[in-house]
Amino acid sequence: MKVTVDRDMCIGAGNCVLTAPAVFDQDQEEAIVVLLDETPPPSELTAVREAVDRCPAAVIRLET
Repeated sequence: MKVTVDRDMCIGAGNCVLTAPAVFDQDQEEAIVVLLDETPPPSELTAVREAVDRCPAAVIRLET
C-alpha cells in the first residue's frame, strides 16, 4: 500500500491523526497533516482506509 497526502489542501481537521496515529501526525505550527509512513504495513490498512473516508478535505490518497 502507498499513502499520499496533499498538504496544500489540508484544512487541519486532525481526523487522520485520531484514526491512524502510526501513519499520520499534524504539524505543530501549521496544524496540517504530516505523513509519517508512506508505505505502512498491512496491519494499518483498515485505519488508513478509515482516515481516507473521514478526511473532510479529501486530501489523503491510498493505493493498494
